[in-house]
Amino acid sequence: MSDQIQNRRPINSRNNKQIQRFAAYLARRNIPTPNQISGLSVVFAFLGAFCLWLFSYHVGFLLLCALFVQLRLMCNLLDGMVAVEGGKKTAIGDIFNEFPDRIADSVLLVTLGYAAGIDWFGWFAALLAAFTAYIRVFGGSLGFEQKFLGPMAKQHRMAVLTASCLFTVIERTLWNTSYCLLFGLSIIIVGTAITCIVRTLDIVKQLKQKTVKKQTAL
Repeated sequence: MSDQIQNRRPINSRNNKQIQRFAAYLARRNIPTPNQISGLSVVFAFLGAFCLWLFSYHVGFLLLCALFVQLRLMCNLLDGMVAVEGGKKTAIGDIFNEFPDRIADSVLLVTLGYAAGIDWFGWFAALLAAFTAYIRVFGGSLGFEQKFLGPMAKQHRMAVLTASCLFTVIERTLWNTSYCLLFGLSIIIVGTAITCIVRTLDIVKQLKQKTVKKQTAL
């Protein structure tokens, strides 16, 4: 099994027949390439962040933010499917597989902090999100399988953000408040911190098991 396939994020939507057909359709075309799809995810993230920044002017911007967040996730799904299942992997594909995610996460979470009224919450959430990826890749650098463990991986963070936007639409309409954004951001922070701990402990466990095996072999 190749490293790229072994270290792929497990996503149930990858088994969806409609998505598989759409990915196959994209794979048959010269444009967009997997790397371009990855880049498009960043564009959608910036659009979502822009709408989140403007939500105080009109609650409808939150609906647009939720839409752009889901389009960002769709790009994250399709780029890998087109690259792997479509046989269009490139030499720099690993860079586009990681860097756009870090940018998109940071832009959305930092903006969420400002929208929720506690800017450093957003920066802290973005730092934790980047750290989850660092721990996963660090495990891979030690020769272990990159595991997407934890209660708050990327898709979960974006699901909470999307739900926060949708609930805030109702909240703003009824009471003209936006506590749901802060509540959602708090869930992301706590869940992502737990994810960092879970992934770190898993690496520690694997290192100990590796040491025991070496000692047993002597």
